[in-house]
Amino acid sequence: MIAIDTNVLLRYLLADDAKQFRKAKTLIETRRPVLITDVVLTETVWTLTGKRYQLDKTGICEVVRGMIADGAFRFEDNQVVWSALMDYEEAKPVRGKALDFPDALIIHKALFVADQKHQALEGFYSFDKALEPLKKAVLL
Repeated sequence: MIAIDTNVLLRYLLADDAKQFRKAKTLIETRRPVLITDVVLTETVWTLTGKRYQLDKTGICEVVRGMIADGAFRFEDNQVVWSALMDYEEAKPVRGKALDFPDALIIHKALFVADQKHQALEGFYSFDKALEPLKKAVLL
């Protein structure tokens, strides 16, 4: 297994720099499996939804689903990523605030870590209204 940085993943996904795309593609296709950490996944989504690429919710869901389906990639925990994606995809805005994928991933990772440590997560505290419908979310 290898791990890659956000910029390598972005070049692979976007193919927006021919030279870097070829390097990323060769690396990913010849050195499988490729670990995508939660931090890299989050940075990737932030970049793709930012000013330059402006991917919408549907586009982000397609990218993450594609990565899950691609046999090259491994995540810190596939179920955490999948659960976060499902919540993100199904979430409706709460009082005008839309849930974003990184926030869904953060809360699901907290649930996962608490479970791994054999502890109950009493609550996930946030000021973010969009988290309100999610399991264990507590608004401050």
